[in-house]
Amino acid sequence: MTGSARCTPVAALRARPTAEINATVHGDDLHLERYDRPAGDPGLFGPNSVVWRVHGHPAGMLVGGFAALLLQALHPLAMAAVDANSDFRADPTGRLNRTARFVTSTTLGSTAAAEQAIAAVRRVHLRIHGTAPDGRPYRADDPELLTWVHTAEVYCFLTGYQRFSATPLSAAECDDHYAEAVRVAERLGAAATPRSRAEVAEYLAGIRPGLWVTPPALEVLRLLRGFGRSRRERLAVRLLTNASVDLLPAWARAELGVRRPWLVRAVWDRPAAWAVGRVMVWACGPSPIRAAAYARATAPADVPSER
Repeated sequence: MTGSARCTPVAALRARPTAEINATVHGDDLHLERYDRPAGDPGLFGPNSVVWRVHGHPAGMLVGGFAALLLQALHPLAMAAVDANSDFRADPTGRLNRTARFVTSTTLGSTAAAEQAIAAVRRVHLRIHGTAPDGRPYRADDPELLTWVHTAEVYCFLTGYQRFSATPLSAAECDDHYAEAVRVAERLGAAATPRSRAEVAEYLAGIRPGLWVTPPALEVLRLLRGFGRSRRERLAVRLLTNASVDLLPAWARAELGVRRPWLVRAVWDRPAAWAVGRVMVWACGPSPIRAAAYARATAPADVPSER
């Protein structure tokens, strides 16, 4: 195919938003070598897993990811660790890149790539410890904190998928999602991680008394609402953030002081987030990361991947 044949009007129209989205979410390099080899390696999950299905829905993952950040921030010790040791204020895009890279590598990457990403995070966690403003000590490698961060994340990812997907999961598939996702949590060092809807509900009810808003948590909300390097990006993120609030439990919205009536969330926030997700899918086209991962996982193990 010639260069002129590739440069269609649609491709030209897609080029700028594609570059912006990839730079914001993944950084300048997609690092396809994490996903396209070795042949026959399913990674930690594989293409038939529920995790692949949930994580393959753009609107559900984007809105669910923002909701997870807000929910995680309500744990005072987790937020104290982030507040004291993260550069989320100075470099929010870099923080998003690293988080997205970890989720993508552990979900779609080869087994080796997933294990390398997990090992890197564990090394960072060893260096993060201190004392929260309320006087309690914290450690980033605390199994209980790791369980909280993981559970809040997978709960919001699944809730986002169920809200925005045209084919929601069955009750049994939701349980499978939680059970599969434990593979990453356990490798990170989490303990007693919930493995079903019932266990997640019980866990959230049990930890609820230990969750409340702090000034850094409110700062996360403000940063999300104003995040973006261009007017178009800020508008998209604001719409996604509004929709993420809709995924939170009512008590979490109350803690954050967000007052968006149900009618506004149902009639405006949800459709707007769905539309943003659709535009992003159109702009980016088929995911090269997902295509590389699927080709690797489904290739015969004795046929080396093309480089």
